[in-house]
Amino acid sequence: MNEPAGHHVSPRWAEWRQAVDLDEYHARWDRLAEQGLAAHGEADFIAGLPSEVLEHGVLDAGCGMGRVAIELAARGIDVVGVDLDDDLLAYARRSAPSIDWRHDDLAAMELDRRFGVVAMPGNVMIFCRPTDRRAIIRTAVRHLLPDGVVVAGFAVSDRHDGLAVAEYDQLCAESNLALVERWSTWERDEYADGDYAVSVHQAVSS
Repeated sequence: MNEPAGHHVSPRWAEWRQAVDLDEYHARWDRLAEQGLAAHGEADFIAGLPSEVLEHGVLDAGCGMGRVAIELAARGIDVVGVDLDDDLLAYARRSAPSIDWRHDDLAAMELDRRFGVVAMPGNVMIFCRPTDRRAIIRTAVRHLLPDGVVVAGFAVSDRHDGLAVAEYDQLCAESNLALVERWSTWERDEYADGDYAVSVHQAVSS
């Protein structure tokens, strides 16, 4: 299997890419939908955010193959997808060529618009390099409109390169983001220090 495209990939991301057959991974979600199993929890959650932020569009940061962005677009939500891995973006472009897909680094991107929502549903904060986490959050905030929100879901573990929710909250606070809500699943199950966290932070005045 080819190495992930782009620069600055983390060892954890390279490890995942080496272990995964991309065609099989892409097909998995279609099979789940065909079986009537939940396949769009992230999109359900994001689409359930207040209309006043959704009306300004969603930046799917770390969009991968585009599963979440494509589902949001199908629901009439304006969405732009960005990812560093161009191999994954190729699947997104083939599946939904009408969506604006960008090949860019979340830690340094400078897009030409701001959004009501920046969403990072695909374990972005643990698949990026730990040294890039602060920059990724700062860049997300630069692409937010006033009162916009950042939504992130990631696995919580004690790996050496893991991320605790307290550390994530601190990084958000440094970029003037305040915690609005936190859940243990995209279905809004109560969070009780489990191994997965879905967090919504809102931009506040500095």
